[in-house]
Amino acid sequence: MLFSVGAGDVAKPLHTSTRTSNSILNAIVVSGPTASGKTPLALALAERHGANAAEIVNFDSVQLYRDFDLGTAKPSPAELARVPHHLIGVADAAAPWTAGEYARRARPIVADILRRGKTPILVGGTGFYLRALLQGLSLLPASSSDMRRRLATRPRLYELLRRLDPEAARRIAPADREKIIRALEVRLLTRRPMAEAWRQAPPEPSTAIRPLKLALRPDRAALYARIDRRAAMMFSGGIQEETRRLLARYPADLRIWIAHGYKQACDIVLRGAPEAQALAEAQQEQRRYAKRQWTWLRSDPGYLWLDGFGDDPAIQQAAVNQIKAALYPPVD
Repeated sequence: MLFSVGAGDVAKPLHTSTRTSNSILNAIVVSGPTASGKTPLALALAERHGANAAEIVNFDSVQLYRDFDLGTAKPSPAELARVPHHLIGVADAAAPWTAGEYARRARPIVADILRRGKTPILVGGTGFYLRALLQGLSLLPASSSDMRRRLATRPRLYELLRRLDPEAARRIAPADREKIIRALEVRLLTRRPMAEAWRQAPPEPSTAIRPLKLALRPDRAALYARIDRRAAMMFSGGIQEETRRLLARYPADLRIWIAHGYKQACDIVLRGAPEAQALAEAQQEQRRYAKRQWTWLRSDPGYLWLDGFGDDPAIQQAAVNQIKAALYPPVD
């Protein structure tokens, strides 16, 4: 159930069966580019929702992983204590999740939140993971960690893919090792090329999750300045030390090490890159990532836009107003 806003902005539960057709909405999405303030906005909405009436479900693809903290901008322990959170720090970076694996794990969590009469607030910036959750992906076999490990040890994987699935090889860059391994995994598990496997197992959209989708759109120059400051804080806060410590447990060829910030920290730790150069590259990479996130969000007409940062009380109130307007449209 979503919440209504009455006098004095006091939040109270809304039982969907008693309102207009828009009241079938039963979840909230909070998205936006990196560093736009998604976490503070989600916390504010959850707390306005009423005591213990909402729970947050992460759809950021790197916050899923345990141990990797400084470079992923996870909510702080104090923030995690304010509202129940799900799917933060739960996955093993040595066995990376696909978007399909994320959806398989997230759907029962969201269903349980709804079953308990609470509102799931889906928060993150990995649009493909949210799409997998809401719209479904082709029902391909789940990732097999044993098979992936065996494939990862084989040389000339791209040549193997070209032989076993030429169509997939044409669509995948020779350097994209993760996608090559996944395509080979599907080919070996299903005994079909990936395209044929997709056709045989079409997506199954979720009918249980009906979200109101909000996206943050702060001023671009202000966002880029905030991205630069946050990256500088990561490097001054010890991401190199965290990287050095984690490399002893997680091999450098894992996908997690190409995540923003960690890639450049590895350059410092493993290759002796100058810190100033690594920081500048991390800042540029994160600005480019923000631009790609905006492009993805604009491609979805279902988002309602909030022109500011999520930690701005005025934007938080604007989000409440958007929810109220969606639930209670004016009657002609």
